[in-house]
Amino acid sequence: MMVLRPDGYFLWEQVCRATDEMFKENGIDNTAFPLFIPERLLQKEAKHIEHFKAEVAWVTHGGESELEERLAVRPTSETIMYESVAKWVRSWRDLPMKLNQWNNVVRWEFKHPTPFLRTREFYWNEGHSIYATEEETIKEREIILGIYSKILRELLALPYILGRKTEQEKFAGGVATYSLEMIMPDGKAVQGPDWHFDGQNFAKVFDIMFLNKDGSKAYAWQSTYAITTRVIGIMIAVHGDDRGLVIPPMMSRIQVVIVPIYRNENKGEVLEAAGKIMDSLAKRVRVRLDDRDEYSPGWKFNEWELKGVPLRLELGAREIAAGKVIAVRRDTGEKAELAMGGVEKQVQRLLKRMQKEMYKRAAKALKAMTSSAYTYAAVKKLLEDKKGFVLAPWCGSDECENKVGEETGAKITNIPLDQSKLKGNCIYCGKPAKHMANFARSY
Repeated sequence: MMVLRPDGYFLWEQVCRATDEMFKENGIDNTAFPLFIPERLLQKEAKHIEHFKAEVAWVTHGGESELEERLAVRPTSETIMYESVAKWVRSWRDLPMKLNQWNNVVRWEFKHPTPFLRTREFYWNEGHSIYATEEETIKEREIILGIYSKILRELLALPYILGRKTEQEKFAGGVATYSLEMIMPDGKAVQGPDWHFDGQNFAKVFDIMFLNKDGSKAYAWQSTYAITTRVIGIMIAVHGDDRGLVIPPMMSRIQVVIVPIYRNENKGEVLEAAGKIMDSLAKRVRVRLDDRDEYSPGWKFNEWELKGVPLRLELGAREIAAGKVIAVRRDTGEKAELAMGGVEKQVQRLLKRMQKEMYKRAAKALKAMTSSAYTYAAVKKLLEDKKGFVLAPWCGSDECENKVGEETGAKITNIPLDQSKLKGNCIYCGKPAKHMANFARSY
């Protein structure tokens, strides 16, 4: 389990706010459903429960009384939501119905707990859309993955590879899963946000039917999608360094910290100047003045570097006399002199540049850890030496996918939508390849 202190929770709030705003622009409404799911509902969709049964935490007692039916602590909400949705959907006029929850879920079983990346309880959005046609449902994929892509790029400064999951890796009970996959500094892949095309599978189980314009009855088409607190862990790992966090300016609770440097004889003058700079910045950026007397400037520098605050402004009597302030970037350590007049615009420009450059560095690292190979020997060597993603031809069979996994410890993270490099034979069995797939060891 995780405890999120205010600075940490702010990171998740930034993701929630930006995502939620774009959801609402696309007609997605927020809702809330129970935390507890009766066992009979969870059992309704066989493939779904088969995937989750090892991860479900069960409630068996209410106070001192044993329950007649076990209640699952929400691992995901399809089964509890669709019992109600089936009652709400009656006519084509009720569709599309696009619902979302911001909540926490519990999945009990895992091997390697890691804060943010793999915890028993985590936070996410649960998007659930119901459409009248298959075409409308599939069209939504581009919208939702476009929203998630923008969150990763513009907020978290994270590059990714978009693609479709294999049959074995897709969402349980769904038809197809599309994911945004990322790479960590240790060369292991990690899955980010995803979108699932659920077809009519859940509609048939939960009897979600509607009356068409022509008077005929039809099952609805559905999709589900999510972004989780895992993206914060990825952001921390991708951008952080040996001195601590490095937070992209768009994400940081404090974007600028002002550290005044003074002696007793000039304390008033320096603090007054620092206060004026803070006031000029406060309308445009999230700023804090660290005027604590009990800590030295050096101690403060170290603390704010550890916390990953993007920009530090240093101000002493020498800077005041010169009409300048020293700006220190957390991501690169670069120092620059900014004129005190108009400092707010200079700081804004610097923060924007930092955000863009952090993304570019991460994209460069992703590119460096992405390779192509057309033989099994080459794939194994790259997975061992270079790590990261290895794009290779695959026949599409579960058997070859499993054998590669058993022998290398790598799985197919996804199948890129861009198949322009498809050629040759499957790296394992030698049969004609159907896909170019990304192989990687993963979290």
